[in-house]
Amino acid sequence: MSRVPLRRAGVVVTAALAALLALAAPAAAHGADAPAGTDYRAEVTSLSPARPGLTARMVEAGARLELTNRTGPEVEVLGYSGEPYLRVGPGGVYENTRSPATYLNRTITGDTQLPPQADPAAAPSWRRVSDGPSARWHDQRTLWLESDLPPQVTADPTREQRVRDWVVPVRAGGEPIEVRGTLDWVPPPDPYPWWAAATLGFLLVGAAGLVPGGSAAGGRALRGVGALLALGGLATVALSVGRALDAGAEGVGGVLLGLVGGQTWPLLTGLGALAAGGYALARREAADFTLALAGACLALFAGVANLAVLSRSVVPVLWPASLARVLVTLILATGAGAVAAGLLRLHAASRAARQAPRHPRPTAAAAPARH
Repeated sequence: MSRVPLRRAGVVVTAALAALLALAAPAAAHGADAPAGTDYRAEVTSLSPARPGLTARMVEAGARLELTNRTGPEVEVLGYSGEPYLRVGPGGVYENTRSPATYLNRTITGDTQLPPQADPAAAPSWRRVSDGPSARWHDQRTLWLESDLPPQVTADPTREQRVRDWVVPVRAGGEPIEVRGTLDWVPPPDPYPWWAAATLGFLLVGAAGLVPGGSAAGGRALRGVGALLALGGLATVALSVGRALDAGAEGVGGVLLGLVGGQTWPLLTGLGALAAGGYALARREAADFTLALAGACLALFAGVANLAVLSRSVVPVLWPASLARVLVTLILATGAGAVAAGLLRLHAASRAARQAPRHPRPTAAAAPARH
């Protein structure tokens, strides 16, 4: 392999990764509290009394409660001391900077330090935080925040069971409304079959790197790894779309915004794997290096980042959890396998170059002797 194309590929990939990191940093901060999985299933069961245009649901695997108000008049969500916490209506979403819930609900653990102005008895001070009709927040009434399991779960963790019923109070024009829901324990799955499948896939894909690169079989092996890496990229894109939908995205525009706002890094990693797979299918120069680098990014930022999907019962997608586990297993197998195959092929090419016979450079003809 020529050093010039390899050096150019390294420069291009390094620049792309730097730009990707710059784009993804704000997104990671925005979605850092969205869990990759949990064993507690939170669900909204009813609004009492029901009001047309007012809906509530759990998003992000139950990490946040979403309230959407399309009734016209504003509604107020009450905080933990009964104080006004949120106003949701056609003019957008406003939060009360005097409500302790405004600060406690910024993280899923509720461990934010309260500022001096947080006083549930003080007159509300409203600050606009969104221009849409929906509010999403971590509500401690819907979550299990203790590090220990609930007593009833400790007694029998193998059985699905109710942890508690919960209520979040809302007020519409002075009329009290209750958002009612449940919190259930769902026993986690056995992750070992998924780990075994990922390991087997990794070995099978990586074994393609043992096929001699200069042969026809080596070309087919390269294209095969490229196709599988592209398949892992598609799985990553699908998983990213599923997470955006579970986070409350609606419609094509909402999904695109959700991908850019909360799934930038895995999405671009998946697209990069698709591009690297196509590069290998075309058998371009430096394809081995591209496979190894794209596979490493895929395995790390889309596979390892979603490992909880393999061992948690409730995962942040709208599809069955088993399908999400298939996607993560495919991502891990193809990403890590592409790394192994690419490195093996690079090592074989380097060794062949060292062992190739070197022809001596032609020397200038000797000048005729002068008599």
